[in-house]
Amino acid sequence: MNKIKISSGERVFGVINVFMMCIFTCIMFYPMWHVVCASFSNPAEYMAHKGILVRPLGFSLDAYKAMSNNPMILKGYMNTLYIVLASLVLNVIMTPIAAYVVSRKNSKWSKRIMVMIVFTMYFSGGMIPIYFNIRDLGLLDTHWAIILPGAIGTFNMIIMKSSFESIPSSLEESAWIDGAGHYTILFRIFLPLTKATLSVILLYYAVAHWNGWFNAMLYLNNREMFPLQLILREILIQNDTTSMMQNIDAGDKALISEIVRYAVIVVATVPILCIYPFIQKYFERGIMIGAVKG
Repeated sequence: MNKIKISSGERVFGVINVFMMCIFTCIMFYPMWHVVCASFSNPAEYMAHKGILVRPLGFSLDAYKAMSNNPMILKGYMNTLYIVLASLVLNVIMTPIAAYVVSRKNSKWSKRIMVMIVFTMYFSGGMIPIYFNIRDLGLLDTHWAIILPGAIGTFNMIIMKSSFESIPSSLEESAWIDGAGHYTILFRIFLPLTKATLSVILLYYAVAHWNGWFNAMLYLNNREMFPLQLILREILIQNDTTSMMQNIDAGDKALISEIVRYAVIVVATVPILCIYPFIQKYFERGIMIGAVKG
């Protein structure tokens, strides 16, 4: 078996490439590691510490105990789970249907419809008109004000459209000959063949819905309906930790209030980090499907 000869220039490039990637990995990983270590640190030791944090200082669960005193954390979790699950059901139905319509070559006005859809990626009606629209539809102070506007993401729909266009037309023609209709072709032929792409866009949707807070801030006034990220915003930006400081000595409140922010970030981030490994194998393949046609 003949070995491929690698030039010295390629070896140098490989070493530099690996070195730079290691540096970038450390730069991206360390802030997350710092947050985790800080959340498990002793409040007094952490406040006295300066410099890089490589491990928890005096392992302590005080921040998580204080966080459990806030009933809005659990309520925000439940609201976020409801919003994410309801939105994903809507996304997995609406996005493939829209992508299927605009990907059909014989579909009337498909090109003009696609131009109008792409137009919305660059120009929108603005925050105030959209707010008036949500208000006039009677959606204010309901979770539907967050769920319905995100039913279809233009970018995700375009990815799905490219994936559908990469499927050989002979499969669709054979299905038509066998008497299949549009919905049969879409849900029994196209979606099974593009499950990798569907997994990727569902990840995009899930992350966007999980991290979403701006629409909730605009359309929700009832705190009982706030998603987790809006509760997290109150804690981090408005420094609202009073509801977590019950049954805690007055001298420790100031110290723990600094640490509890890190604990909330960890709790809000863990679900997405747990989901990603299960669909990682689809990620690269799903992005590349439909990227090259011919």
